[in-house]
Amino acid sequence: MAAPEPQVPAEGGEEADSRPLTVVGQVVEALPNTLFRVLPEGGTEQVLAYLGGKMRLHRIRVLIGDRVEIIPDPYGGRARIVRRL
Repeated sequence: MAAPEPQVPAEGGEEADSRPLTVVGQVVEALPNTLFRVLPEGGTEQVLAYLGGKMRLHRIRVLIGDRVEIIPDPYGGRARIVRRL
């Protein structure tokens, strides 16, 4: 019997696949309840985005004109703002 071959992890591993896609954009409009309209870089359509949990917890303020990093919803809903650049 031959010895089983060791399994080699795929390129990038599972961690690269589980990390969400982030997009950089600019805040165009501030709405009530920590909602914002964000224009993604290279895009023409604005996205409705809400402030992420850690940003709410630490009361990080986001103003019109700020560049932010967002995670779009895979199903086409609201995006989440995760970082202010």
